[in-house]
Amino acid sequence: MVDTTEEKRTWKQPVRMFKDVVIDDPRFKLMKDQFNILKGRVEEKKENLAEAEKIKEASQKRYDIALKTRALFQLVAQQTQGKLQYHISNLVTLAEAAVFDDPYKFVARFELRRGKTECDLLFEKDGAEFKPVLSSGGGALDVASFALLGVNQSLVQKRSVLVLDEPFRFLSKDLQSKAADMIKMLSEKLGIQFIIVSHVDELVESADKVFEVIKDGQVSKVVEA
Repeated sequence: MVDTTEEKRTWKQPVRMFKDVVIDDPRFKLMKDQFNILKGRVEEKKENLAEAEKIKEASQKRYDIALKTRALFQLVAQQTQGKLQYHISNLVTLAEAAVFDDPYKFVARFELRRGKTECDLLFEKDGAEFKPVLSSGGGALDVASFALLGVNQSLVQKRSVLVLDEPFRFLSKDLQSKAADMIKMLSEKLGIQFIIVSHVDELVESADKVFEVIKDGQVSKVVEA
């Protein structure tokens, strides 16, 4: 028969050792210190987690506000662009119609490309759109450019003066008188005083005031004609 008393005593030995630990035992103090350290770390992590949650919530609120603000700005921008798009398209088309019997319709369209807003300027005829530089002759482009400069000036500064040198150089002679009438029309609509430097008789004759530059040797004089 095998005596297992020693074996049982060996297994029970650790239990008796822990039972023998007293409060003043250094081992107890060590375990207590380690427990307090771990507890402190847990509390610190809880505090850090709570702080992180607060930061996350605050960041989310700021992000939500930013999204709403951006959406509002985009809405306002779209509305503004829509009005500006109509304003530009309408005035340039009127200018073209004032000069040509079979005019192009002018289209200004805002497009978002690569995160930036760009404005496409196009001619339209019979449902087809194309770039103004592809139009036949340069007269239509001259008229569109003149009107666009006027619109731009009116948006930048009300009741301003715009000086242009030979703005209709590619427009045929028989249409110059119509261009003169168009200048007056845009001047009234936009509130701009146009000062045109030109040798074209039709433009000179239709002007409210005409000044002539006379060169005498090295001296140039400006006199009212």
